[in-house]
Amino acid sequence: MDLMPLLMTALSIAGLLVAVLVFRLPAFIALLLVCILFGLSTGMAPARIITAIQTGMGGTLGFVAVVVGLGAMMGALLEASGGVEAISNTILRRFGEDKSQWALGLIGFLAAIPVFFDVAFIILIPVLFGLRDKSKKPLIYFAIPLLAGLAVTHAFVPPTPGPIAVAEILKADLGWVILFGALAGLPAMIIAGPLYAKFLARMKTFQTEALATDGRADDSIIRAEHPIGFGSALTVILLPLVLILLSTVTKAVETGGTDINDTLVMVLTFIGHPFVALLIACLYAWIAFGLMRGLPRQKLHDAMLKSLEPAGLVVLVTGAGGVYKQILVESGAGRAVAEALTAGSMSPYLFAFTVAGIVRVAQGSATVAMITAAGLTAPVAQLAGMSGAELGLLVIAISSGASIVSHVNDSGFWLVSRYLGLSEAQTLRSWTVSSTLIGFVGLVVVLILSMFV
Repeated sequence: MDLMPLLMTALSIAGLLVAVLVFRLPAFIALLLVCILFGLSTGMAPARIITAIQTGMGGTLGFVAVVVGLGAMMGALLEASGGVEAISNTILRRFGEDKSQWALGLIGFLAAIPVFFDVAFIILIPVLFGLRDKSKKPLIYFAIPLLAGLAVTHAFVPPTPGPIAVAEILKADLGWVILFGALAGLPAMIIAGPLYAKFLARMKTFQTEALATDGRADDSIIRAEHPIGFGSALTVILLPLVLILLSTVTKAVETGGTDINDTLVMVLTFIGHPFVALLIACLYAWIAFGLMRGLPRQKLHDAMLKSLEPAGLVVLVTGAGGVYKQILVESGAGRAVAEALTAGSMSPYLFAFTVAGIVRVAQGSATVAMITAAGLTAPVAQLAGMSGAELGLLVIAISSGASIVSHVNDSGFWLVSRYLGLSEAQTLRSWTVSSTLIGFVGLVVVLILSMFV
């Protein structure tokens, strides 16, 4: 076996980490630079490298840019109209204070579908402090379940950018990703959230509240004067997910040989495509929150435009990840990695989890970890002949690996520390361990499900 492609692949990952950690290059530039140097080192002609960059970037962004953009705007409409708060208040009221931990986990799970992790957390911070004040229990008792719910959905369930990007690079059906993301995410949220929080609340280090924060959200978060109701907010979240799942089920049933009306199949497949499903959700939110409730159209317009600012960075990094995959494929290194794994009988799910975990721990960004692992795993999946549900599970394996060990090089670590008033040691004991539990529980569920697909 020619070990040179394997060596160059390992060096490319190391080079990416050095560029990001040592030289502090933005991930987008670092990925492109590594791709060019990797291509040259493996003997690719310069013109072919440029073509691979165009193909990888265009092929990935043709899907991801549309989905991430629509998803971000849908979340902005929900945020500006008070939908996140409506969901949290209703669920807490129905669960009651005694079961508030479980309610917070569910709130986090739902809220992170349309809204970015950090925004949803900041919006819901006052809920945590209100429960703390009423119950006199440690803040960590309520915070960890919410954070676990947010983190699980952020990593596992489309239309959040991470799983969207990985699914596109692997060519996985989003319906399977949504289904398996929920199946893996819910037990991960329960173990890393309510159950782990009860253990933390008994620790002496969390009995004394820190004074570094007053629990108020940033002024940059706009709150609705007349928030929408629970039903409207939940409809916006579930509508695109249901349409996408319905399309996936329709295609699976048709492939299985069941006779279905051709027109019905065409309609369900069309409206269940992520482009159309998210567009329908955005239009519904615009009409339901703006025209029917009298919210200022300019406010909704501005919120939607502002949401594209963070989405733009995600899109560029994702495109660069597509370039990395394309370079691996065209240089032949991807096939060499796949053949080595096959010869060593290593599970593609374990490989995907391990690569994502290594990059995550080394440089902090879950998104970069997911993109890097997806680029390396795509040729493995292709050589192994993986398709359908198997690719959906592979996405969740990558997401699980990219979730582990959120520590001091992760911006999410400092977000949690800042808003909860925790020391670095307290944050490591609580949030870092919780994020690691999420990743390993997700992997266990993936390996169990893989025996049935």
